[in-house]
Amino acid sequence: MAVVFALILLALVLFATEALPVDVTAIGVMVVLLLVEPFTVMLADWGLLAEPIYVLHQPGDAVSPIAQGLSGFASGATITVLAMFVLSDGVQRTGVIQILGAKVAALTGGSETKQLGATVGIVGPVSGFINNTAAVAILLPMVTDLAHDSRISPSKLLLPLSYASMFGGMLTLIGTSTNILASELSGQLATENPERYGSLGTFGMFEFTALGVILLVVGSAYLMTIGRRLTPARIKPEGDLTAEFRMSEYLTEVVVREDSPIIGQTVREAIEVTEFDVDLIQLIRGDEIFLEPLGPKEIQAGDIFAVRTDRDTLVELLDAEGMDLLGDVAVDESELEAASGGTNLVELVVAPGSNIVGDSLADTNFRQRYDATVLALRRGRDLIRKRMDHTDLRVGDTLLVQGPVDSIDRLGANRNFILAQEVERPDYRRSKTPIALGIVGAVVAVAALTPISIVISSLAGALCMVLTGCLRPPELYDAIQWDVIFLLAGVIPLGIALQATGGATLLADAIVAAAPALPAIVVLGLLYVVTALLTNVISNNASVVLMIPVAAEAAVQLNANLFSFILAVTFAASTAFMTPIGYQTNLFVYGPGGYRFSDYLRVGAPLQAIFAVVTTLGIAFFWGLTP
Repeated sequence: MAVVFALILLALVLFATEALPVDVTAIGVMVVLLLVEPFTVMLADWGLLAEPIYVLHQPGDAVSPIAQGLSGFASGATITVLAMFVLSDGVQRTGVIQILGAKVAALTGGSETKQLGATVGIVGPVSGFINNTAAVAILLPMVTDLAHDSRISPSKLLLPLSYASMFGGMLTLIGTSTNILASELSGQLATENPERYGSLGTFGMFEFTALGVILLVVGSAYLMTIGRRLTPARIKPEGDLTAEFRMSEYLTEVVVREDSPIIGQTVREAIEVTEFDVDLIQLIRGDEIFLEPLGPKEIQAGDIFAVRTDRDTLVELLDAEGMDLLGDVAVDESELEAASGGTNLVELVVAPGSNIVGDSLADTNFRQRYDATVLALRRGRDLIRKRMDHTDLRVGDTLLVQGPVDSIDRLGANRNFILAQEVERPDYRRSKTPIALGIVGAVVAVAALTPISIVISSLAGALCMVLTGCLRPPELYDAIQWDVIFLLAGVIPLGIALQATGGATLLADAIVAAAPALPAIVVLGLLYVVTALLTNVISNNASVVLMIPVAAEAAVQLNANLFSFILAVTFAASTAFMTPIGYQTNLFVYGPGGYRFSDYLRVGAPLQAIFAVVTTLGIAFFWGLTP
């Protein structure tokens, strides 16, 4: 038990600090759990330990510790979440969300109230049937464009987008990966210990929809009233992205003089290999405008370059390279997009699971790899517009990127990034829209109305997405957020160890002993609060794995309704409003909204308190507290 608690403490620290990616931490936890028994058996054989330490089973148990340690990979929850990512991507590739966005823009006009209502009203129901993380990633460009077109601060819409996706995720079993995982854990408890937890089982598709609808209504009302007043307008509404990133002092145009020493050299030889903190964005030569790649271009007298640099570096560049500053030239979004006639200045958000997290732009060779230039980086409220090449990237960082249209299209299709603006893509499969939506509907209906489990129906749906042409076979693997899959597979054995060693019973004893005179409904509320606080600093899936065994044991000791206590933990783990790190969707909007860490506490803490009360009372009303 002590070994497991020490490992949990270490995992909590690593989850909270993100010293390692959360999926790597989870796999590390799994590996340590698998190593404890054989390592301590070896020490006992050498006489260095009195007896081996068993954390995944007890001596005499029929189940193998290796099977227990690897059970996360074979878990129905892991497979279901994997299949749901495929289903969500199949819907996304039809372009149906873009059609919806155009209709919403036409209906809401420039009214902030209407746009906020539309944002909450769309993402909530959608998140009940498409994984809510995917729903936010799909809707983020639509909401950002709505704000820009109406000159409304995107900050006023993006935090409600994230929060409303969490409300919607509680409408159905498949709304969040946490619901699916909690259902699987509940079923495991009943299977492994039927005498103690026999009344439990996996969740039905719409088992808690009634309470989910109430929370969606209450949460939406909060966002439209109190939350609207508390949500700050961190980003000033601007119609021009260069103005939004305050680039006026960092963008200018220079002309190559007749006596310049760099005439005849390529751009790469003259500028890109120097130590100047400068980016050449585009080359104007006569009536022609050239974008990336500019490196091979040979410099001529009279060439005009649009550059990104700061004032001090600009002075050095003009002196050293024989260039003159062009006066009275405003390098804005229209100027930068003049070359292509399309959208080539966009915001990109670094996505969770991106393989460039922890690397700098220089490490990733961004300019050469994508033929695009990063003009600025926003991290929350901080704007970085110089010396960016060696800044390590984090999830949620927003990059202002300029490049040719085809480069922007490739970046938009890249799973490392989320485009924060709508870009018309020719590869949308609009003819497949009814088929993709029909497949998702069929998956839900089969799981809800027949004995076929959600893991089977979702896998069948994922297969149908390929067979019907909604997805191409190679796109299957790109659709899956592998960091989430490995996180689930890694943390599930931790819950098994907590039960096998008696750790869950000990924690439940502590909870019951700390509140001996409190009624069951208060203990239920305390479990919600503890789980919600834990979820705000570590992964929601890790929280549910740790707290469900504790909640089940507490219910048994209080002679209370097992399902009610399990459901309180499930709902709490899916609603992390108070920090940007508590839930992936909060990170999605952190950079594009320009938020501070404290904004989440300011808007989310009252909402968390309201949900604690409404969820506790709702569970007591619908399912009761007695067995």
